[in-house]
Amino acid sequence: MIRRVGLTGGIGSGKSTAAAFLAALGASVVDADEVSRELSGAGGAALAPLREAFGPERVPDTGLDRAAMRALAFADPAARARLEAVLHPLIRAECERRLSAATGPYALFVVPLLLESGAWAGRLDRVVVMDLAEALQVARTMARSGLSQAEVRAIMAAQWPRWRRLQAADEVLWNGGEAAQLEAQCRRLHERLLARPA
Repeated sequence: MIRRVGLTGGIGSGKSTAAAFLAALGASVVDADEVSRELSGAGGAALAPLREAFGPERVPDTGLDRAAMRALAFADPAARARLEAVLHPLIRAECERRLSAATGPYALFVVPLLLESGAWAGRLDRVVVMDLAEALQVARTMARSGLSQAEVRAIMAAQWPRWRRLQAADEVLWNGGEAAQLEAQCRRLHERLLARPA
């Protein structure tokens, strides 16, 4: 089995950008958010159980209304727990299947709540954390998603704080500058991962 490397970070930290750089260098990328979108999209395996849990108005045939569900989950802890009970086991199973099938020099597992969930503890060889100033994180997320500052802050409050993620990191990628700087860090990380014994 090839080495498994977890990549995590708060919302707007640049996980997808770093993953794209590492994929270009040869990493096999498994993105939990992509898996979630596939499972909860039209024809996805999670659609029927989600519809049963939340009703057809929130889960039409076209797929989960992610914006509406995000708002509900942050407003209602019981709804969030119900959502996670349906989605998380399906996401974990599909991610595990894809990680086991990965063929690159290492599998890069991208997941926002990698550390918070505890589900992957002991199942990864390295943990890489994306880091940047919180003010920049908020600004980038607002620009990308159209969410308000309050909405972004609410999402951040549900994630581990920056200091706690950094304590759990084996490697840190700083994303407070230009894309070229992040790309250079990804190249150095890739070289370190290749140099580590399996």
